[in-house]
Amino acid sequence: MNSDHPAVTVIGLGSMGSALAAALLDRGHPTTVWNRTAGRAEALAARGARPAATPGEAVAASPLVVACVLDYEALRAVLEPVEGSLAGKVLVNLTSGSPEQARETAGWARSLGAGYLDGAIMTTPPGVGSAEMMFLYSGPPEVFDAHRPTLAALGDPVHLGADPGLASLYDAALLGLMWSTLTGWLHGAALLGAEKEEATAFTPFAVRWLTAVAGFMTTYAPQVDAGRYPGDDATVDVQIAAIDHLIHAARARGVDNALPELLKHTMERARDAGHGSDSYASVIEVLKNPAGGR
Repeated sequence: MNSDHPAVTVIGLGSMGSALAAALLDRGHPTTVWNRTAGRAEALAARGARPAATPGEAVAASPLVVACVLDYEALRAVLEPVEGSLAGKVLVNLTSGSPEQARETAGWARSLGAGYLDGAIMTTPPGVGSAEMMFLYSGPPEVFDAHRPTLAALGDPVHLGADPGLASLYDAALLGLMWSTLTGWLHGAALLGAEKEEATAFTPFAVRWLTAVAGFMTTYAPQVDAGRYPGDDATVDVQIAAIDHLIHAARARGVDNALPELLKHTMERARDAGHGSDSYASVIEVLKNPAGGR
């Protein structure tokens, strides 16, 4: 075995799993692959991967096993019949799920004598292998450190902490940010499109504005941690007045207003809870306590 390019097994060859295996092959790692539908391994075999006939054979082939299957139930269905072969191995689970599932699976792996890292892939399959793309990991730091060079073949490996549930929790939070941001951008594109302005013309301004918004997050983060929200910039009251302009413009152009109406309602709840003269960061108080501020 080449110590600079240790062997890796990839279990699960959907679009993402196949991309993971391809990235490992590109970096020179001897790569064993297994998928319930064996035909999925053919293209990777043509690139030098070794198809395994069974999960047990796949696990036995490498010290590091990377799993990317449909869900945690599928993971356990594949690995429980061969769990005796996991002792001394390291399982890196890149299957999407909840923090609770990650913690339960970490305990199961630990009971078998296996190392365990839970992970979240913060890209789509075409981005796998790029050092620009984050792969989030949580679990024992010594396990992460030992395998970091191999994990770097997949993307930028970021260790969040020893709690195996952290990667899933960050994944959910970051996806929420993505969906909210993209939906806001699409709402803006629809608003401008009603005036025959193209999305390609709008988008450079949106990207530049998001850079400024990232600055707001950096300013507000210490306020959130401290639970104090000095209203020395735009207060919640000011934001409520401003969002009315967006709602009016969208309504006049026949654009759906569900998102800005929801945002306005959330701001009004913060105002009603006594945060009208506080910064926008104070909205987190009603997000943390949905029953309050109604």
